[in-house]
Amino acid sequence: MSRKPIIAGNWKMNNNKAEARELIDGIMYGVSQLDGDKMPEVVVAPTYTALWQVYDIIKNEPKISLAAQNVNPNPSGAYTGEISLSMLSDFKVKYVIIGHSERRQMFNESDEFINQKAIAILNSGMIPIICCGETLEQREQGVTDVHLEGQITKALKGISAADVEKSVIAYEPIWAIGTGKSCDAAEANRTIGQIRKVVAKLYSQATADKIRILYGGSVKPSTIVEQMAQSEIDGGLIGGASLKADSFIELIKGAM
Repeated sequence: MSRKPIIAGNWKMNNNKAEARELIDGIMYGVSQLDGDKMPEVVVAPTYTALWQVYDIIKNEPKISLAAQNVNPNPSGAYTGEISLSMLSDFKVKYVIIGHSERRQMFNESDEFINQKAIAILNSGMIPIICCGETLEQREQGVTDVHLEGQITKALKGISAADVEKSVIAYEPIWAIGTGKSCDAAEANRTIGQIRKVVAKLYSQATADKIRILYGGSVKPSTIVEQMAQSEIDGGLIGGASLKADSFIELIKGAM
């Protein structure tokens, strides 16, 4: 079944106001030169402080969707430093990235907390990009598939098949994030195929065939064409290569 690819740029903790404007202006120009019918869905995830500015620039450009890098599942309250879904809705945010390994490792976010976020995001009308991935030690121990099944099963707990079908999963091997290493395209495809089998086991093959699963982990213009040629990979969640307009546009082209 045909699944529309996604090329999503996660800017992480980069770009002040001027830098965010320069980057999104460059992406806007590059996208304007491409055939909209053949393009993947383009998503940008700026820092919270740049959300308003980026939204204001892309609000009339249907080819680009806005994402947030995280969210707190509570509607409001004494959660210093957090951001709520109602705040994100002010900027017409479409996607929210959750479960990124940096959040799991640096901020001790649990599978249960990620599940709470996924449910809250879907209830708000937004779409979660649920990240999963294994460490180098787990891969070398041969427990990658079991580990990912646990992450996905817990992340999707209590979520309906209809909501799962519109959600997005991003497989990001932790050992390949920001290291310059990239999981071999065939192995990334195999692993993503295993994730899809988990979704089929939890729901149905029809649901598994509809959910989009991205690959992330040092994705570059030099790797994207081979990755996108794989049967199970539906796009990329891009870190460093999304911080330059030229390289991000090359990634979009590679998915066309």
